[in-house]
Amino acid sequence: MLRAIGLSKQFELSLSHEMKVNPFTDLSFHVDKGQFMGIAGPSGIGKSSVLKCLYRTYLPTAGEVWYDSALYGQIDLAQATERQITHLRLHEISYVSQFLKVIPRISALDVVAERLLPKGFSLENARFAAKELLARLNIPESLWQAYPATFSGGEQQRVNLARAFVVRPRLMILDEPTASLDNETKQRVLAILREMKQEGTTMIGVFHDWDVMGKVADRILDMSALGNPVLVQSTP
Repeated sequence: MLRAIGLSKQFELSLSHEMKVNPFTDLSFHVDKGQFMGIAGPSGIGKSSVLKCLYRTYLPTAGEVWYDSALYGQIDLAQATERQITHLRLHEISYVSQFLKVIPRISALDVVAERLLPKGFSLENARFAAKELLARLNIPESLWQAYPATFSGGEQQRVNLARAFVVRPRLMILDEPTASLDNETKQRVLAILREMKQEGTTMIGVFHDWDVMGKVADRILDMSALGNPVLVQSTP
């Protein structure tokens, strides 16, 4: 489903281009359809930068990211046009960060439901699906019509996850998706992720907690072996 070949990212931290940082260099891996690959390693090693290169928030400095797209067939995300990336994000690829970024005065229910409208869902059906996910993620019904900007960090993260889960993307990229969640909600999130794997969604994610990651990941890419990241088998 996705194959990275020689992926590298370099940041220039001064206008004179004299100060450069390379969070990762010549990174290669592949993820099969319906598989979950976790990415592990200490803070600052470049885990989130890898995810952002896959989603094309960052443009890789070098390398290829071949993705098996339903829209375009085999496409190199590192070389894809902005128009292609926009279409892929709308129809095939979802990204879940730790932070919810939405228009302030939209209810939690519609923040989730609006993700389904470009896929041809009626507003009524989209809201029905949104209600189901908000309930599963422990968002009380009394908050469904409230604005997420007023929610706690954990509640905002649950809305964020509902937005990503509701579309059942072809490829899902997750950056610390359970960081702000209590243990009960973590277990609910893991259950949904396992369901999505069974339905064929391919996932790549960074988790701070190895135990949580090990419950859903098929393989773990350990970046702590600098210069030689290794794949660790997992048993979800």
